[in-house]
Amino acid sequence: MLQKCEGIVIRTTDYGENNKIVTLYTREFGKVGVMARGAKKPSSRLSAVTQLFTYGHYLFQASSGLGGLQQGEMISSMRSIREDIFLTAHASYIVDLTDKVTEDKKANPFMFELLLQTLNYMNEGYDLEILTFIYEMKMLNVQGLYPVLDRCTNCGSTEGEFHFSIRDGGLLCHRCFETDPYRIKISPGTVRLLRLFYLLDLSRLGNISVKPETKAELKKVISAYYDEYSGLYLKTRKFLDQMDSFRDRL
Repeated sequence: MLQKCEGIVIRTTDYGENNKIVTLYTREFGKVGVMARGAKKPSSRLSAVTQLFTYGHYLFQASSGLGGLQQGEMISSMRSIREDIFLTAHASYIVDLTDKVTEDKKANPFMFELLLQTLNYMNEGYDLEILTFIYEMKMLNVQGLYPVLDRCTNCGSTEGEFHFSIRDGGLLCHRCFETDPYRIKISPGTVRLLRLFYLLDLSRLGNISVKPETKAELKKVISAYYDEYSGLYLKTRKFLDQMDSFRDRL
């Protein structure tokens, strides 16, 4: 049965001499794997539409296992992402995270829009680190993770100074600091941004200007929370950290 879909290429794997196995994240069907026969040949009509990050319309032969990609029509190649190594590093992490935390053939139009909007913003030159932080925060619920960001995890207070407790999975107010000596000290601005990124409708994103020290706090909290609770160890995350470290030295 032939199926039409709107999709984004989130993973490609070479198969044999000329073929590719392509993972699409689609609006209609969620994550779908398809065989693109001959797609490694430069002359193939499937070559361009099966590049990583490509957004387009696709027609595939559905089956219980891998489908067969019949044709594709490109909407955007996300060219800027592919032409810049820092953009590529961030976008690779975003699609890898999407691949790892979503189930096959389970439609989630909200997830599709979030991925598409994030890649579009990256392609258009928005702040890569901020977009990555927002995406990571948005993906927590998909993993069944719900950090406490609206009150103290210990006493429930909504007033005062807050730090972040990885052990308790959320904010800790100044009255309860002594309950976790390993809490992460963060500024009020970082507290506000953690809440904002968790709840923000990405389509309403404006120009957010964030100080380097605030970005460092956000990265520390989000990375530590993922390390503790997600169970994910992604090579793309390690590469992204290396690239960010390299950029900081430039």
